[in-house]
Amino acid sequence: TLFGLGNAPGLIVAIIFVIPTAVRLTHLGVVSVPKSIVEAGEAFGATKSQLLWKVELPSALPTIMAGLTQSIMLSLSMVVFAALIGAGGLGTEINRALGSRRIDLGLEAGLAIVVLAIVLDRMTRIAVGGKK
Repeated sequence: TLFGLGNAPGLIVAIIFVIPTAVRLTHLGVVSVPKSIVEAGEAFGATKSQLLWKVELPSALPTIMAGLTQSIMLSLSMVVFAALIGAGGLGTEINRALGSRRIDLGLEAGLAIVVLAIVLDRMTRIAVGGKK
């Protein structure tokens, strides 16, 4: 094994799985900023870094936040796979339920992951100042 077993490899696997989505949606958000907004910033004499931080990123924030939300959901989907390499947590309970064919235990752990996903989604929306 490249990283061994335990929590650290589970985290590394989740990060490797999530990064492309976050990067892609951030790029999509910045590229899809209307040219008229960028031109207005240039007309007022903004430098390249000012255009990025004060014009493009605020305009791309909804798409970037969608990337953050998707990254959270994807990382929660990796819980079961991370448990297979020894990370523990709710993924272990799902794997145990699958191994013993206990639908009730699997449903309980799966619902816990869904509730956690909903709570994290709401927390990120509130933190950014979106809809409550």
